[in-house]
Amino acid sequence: MPADTAPAWSFRNHWMTQVATHAQTRPDKPALRHLGRTTTWAQLSRRSLRLAAGLADRGVAAGDRVALLTLNHPWFVESVLAANSLGAMAVPLSFRLAPLELDHILEDCAPSAIVVDARLVPLLRAAPNAARIGTVVVVDAADPAEGDLAYEDFLSAYEPMELPDISEESTALIMYTSGTTGRPKGVLLSHRNMQVQAMTCIRAMEIFDDSDVGFLTAPFFHIAGLGSIVANFVVGSTVVLHPLGAFDPRAVLDAYESEGATVVFNVPQQWDLICAQPDIDKRDLKLRIISWGAAPASDATLRAMGERFPGALNVAVFGQTETSPITCVLRGEDSLRKLGSVGRPVPSIQYRIVDAAMNDVPVGEVGEIVYRGPTVTRGYWQKPRETAQAFAGGWFHSGDLVRQDEEGFVWVVDRAKDMIISGGENIYCAELENAVATHPAVREVAVIGRPDARWGQVPVAYVTVAPGTELSLPELTDFLDGRLASFKRPKDLVVVPELPRNAGGKVVKPELRRQDAATATGSPA
Repeated sequence: MPADTAPAWSFRNHWMTQVATHAQTRPDKPALRHLGRTTTWAQLSRRSLRLAAGLADRGVAAGDRVALLTLNHPWFVESVLAANSLGAMAVPLSFRLAPLELDHILEDCAPSAIVVDARLVPLLRAAPNAARIGTVVVVDAADPAEGDLAYEDFLSAYEPMELPDISEESTALIMYTSGTTGRPKGVLLSHRNMQVQAMTCIRAMEIFDDSDVGFLTAPFFHIAGLGSIVANFVVGSTVVLHPLGAFDPRAVLDAYESEGATVVFNVPQQWDLICAQPDIDKRDLKLRIISWGAAPASDATLRAMGERFPGALNVAVFGQTETSPITCVLRGEDSLRKLGSVGRPVPSIQYRIVDAAMNDVPVGEVGEIVYRGPTVTRGYWQKPRETAQAFAGGWFHSGDLVRQDEEGFVWVVDRAKDMIISGGENIYCAELENAVATHPAVREVAVIGRPDARWGQVPVAYVTVAPGTELSLPELTDFLDGRLASFKRPKDLVVVPELPRNAGGKVVKPELRRQDAATATGSPA
């Protein structure tokens, strides 16, 4: 058939067609592993298309939203594939939200169906807008409430449907941002976005065939969840879905060992706990890629990772939900030499570092990094004003203030909305946080600006410290001497048991500012 008359679906490439391909070419190979249970590629294909047929029978169609309120397990992946097979948008929801927070998102996206874990049904029912959802499919429900559908029974009632023609430009996901500065916004991510993200992962992690075993600890409601396993859809390799909960380094190492994990990701604090395990050198581990991100890593953390896993490739990734998410990669050979950098921008994305007038800033100077490219969102769900603001000047504004050196490495010095102006000087909270985080007693740190009669604002560091350690402001000031200019150093130090976080795990600085305003008796000199 001539190319100009070939049906559009014959050219499609997204995770539904990739699953279909693997179901045909490697049907019995494990696609997903969860608590010792295997879902093969053939099973994943059949089950997702059964669910799609059921949802279609309930009236779900292209352009609709299918919400997912679940823990990490294969049913989540099946549900995303099922929704997308109908041209509907999958909307992962955080189970860490309060009922009113969840209700705002349900009102905003108005899903026509939802897949929910039985244990999370009480949370769902506490959100008033849940009553408007026409189809509720409950996973692991021994006795679903009247009107609800038991997941396995629902699937068994339908035969797998044929996959229709779904454009790569259609929206696959609505990922709600964590809302550290306001109400969450729904980020629209297309199949094209996620496919180019897969290529980024393949290049960064060197995942070139189906022999790797990925290991997922990030929750699926965060872009790091789906964003880190898209490469496995392309190459047909296996992903282990580790149960969510309090991070247990021994249990994680046990799972690495039993599952033969080769590609893993953890935040730096988790790597500290893993590397501190006394029996780690005696374990039969097959780790090939040890990746990290979401927070700065100290030189002590990076050295410990190198000592514990000398044969593994150390890769740091950086990005945000609106960019699918990876925009920068830092490889292990550069991590100590460029300590604090988020790496170089990936080849698949265009970027500039600009001032407020969209002029490029010279190398070494601070500006906002802006992006264009196939991984960048097309906007926010039902928010044209916010979308227009984000793309002012024709580039997506990340909100990250950065500087870049002569070799192209990028340092994030702050969020544009999180800068302190003290005595006319700009103080970048992220830069200060990175410096404070290198103190051996500090486990976590967040810096805010406190109103000051003399300087306008002064920086205040809120920290949690390692067990059995203490930290005072004079000790921290001495430690930062030579690392930061004096005007950048904290003028007060507050040690707290924990930092306030939202459902996505990010520090909520407005809450810190509220606490600080309520407790501060006066600004330090």
